Amino acid sequence: MAQRKRLSQHNNTQTASQLKRRSSSSLTQDEDEEATFTQPSTSQVQRGLEKLSQAQVDQKTAEVVQYFLMKDQKKVPVRRAELVKYMVKDYRTIYPEIIKRAARTFEQVFGLKLVEIDPKQHMYILVNNLETPARAGPVECPTNPKTGLLFVVLSVIFMKGGIVKENLIWHTLKKLRVDPGQKHEEFGDVKKVVTDEFVRQKYLEYLRIPHTEPVEYEIRWGPRADLEVSKAKILEFIGQLHEQDPRSWTQQYREAHGTQTPGQASRSSSQR
Repeated sequence: MAQRKRLSQHNNTQTASQLKRRSSSSLTQDEDEEATFTQPSTSQVQRGLEKLSQAQVDQKTAEVVQYFLMKDQKKVPVRRAELVKYMVKDYRTIYPEIIKRAARTFEQVFGLKLVEIDPKQHMYILVNNLETPARAGPVECPTNPKTGLLFVVLSVIFMKGGIVKENLIWHTLKKLRVDPGQKHEEFGDVKKVVTDEFVRQKYLEYLRIPHTEPVEYEIRWGPRADLEVSKAKILEFIGQLHEQDPRSWTQQYREAHGTQTPGQASRSSSQR
């Protein structure tokens, strides 16, 4: 018995030590990323942009904006090294352009200002742009982490026609560093929040797709989302992210400004 107790204590100590080393290693890797990152010159940015399509730049900017919004719910500063390593990745040669576009989106859409609070460590936060309250955008910034998560999920569903396979949601969240397969520090069990909590609150509907093996599920807007969330505002937000007229998404524009909502459209089509 005493031997088993000593062995258990040894294993617990070893596990704690491993977790501490992994945490320290992660921080060191971010510091190394910052140390090796050189701010691209104007000419380097221009050459980088010439190698990418407008859609690629828009998509990467949108991912960075959503990443900031997710982080901002807990008021955690975002390090440049973290952005470069996890979000910007192979687009680092156009990093200044991505940050410039993201900052413009925050100001125009959310009435927020992207501020570098530590020029040495290159840490950013979002603050209310009190100097220009009239420019506050139509989409209110989510007030807590789960609201931010819900906002992202609803946006993906809306832009994909009102109904998606669950794997698309998990793939999108992974790109935002929210891995549904791992316990998240803010959301806990992400899959449970999306497929259980949001479903119980009637923000989402989580339905089994008939005749699939292995079993697959689809997710669509629930009745509460239809009542509380403005599709027109979400579409305007997406348009700002991609610097396009919202009317360029014809189907979504009709749903947002017509009588049908994404959830109603998908439900009516499934009843035919």
